[in-house]
Amino acid sequence: MTSREFNQSASEAKRASLSGPVFITDRGKPSHVLLSIDEYRKLAGGMTSLADAIAQHGGGGVDFDAPRVGGLYREADLS
Repeated sequence: MTSREFNQSASEAKRASLSGPVFITDRGKPSHVLLSIDEYRKLAGGMTSLADAIAQHGGGGVDFDAPRVGGLYREADLS
């Protein structure tokens, strides 16, 4: 499906994705793939995000200390 066709008929693309991946092309080259959420989860191996894991456990009693990362920013020069 071309990106133009996708833009004009997203609902058709969503229906088609229930039968398998829908490849969207841009200038004749594949640029995106539309999958149903079930197919995506199969490909992702059922991985759970941190937010989902915390939500499943009610969020209570879960300790998480994010490591500090240095050097990713610099002070603003306001002079």
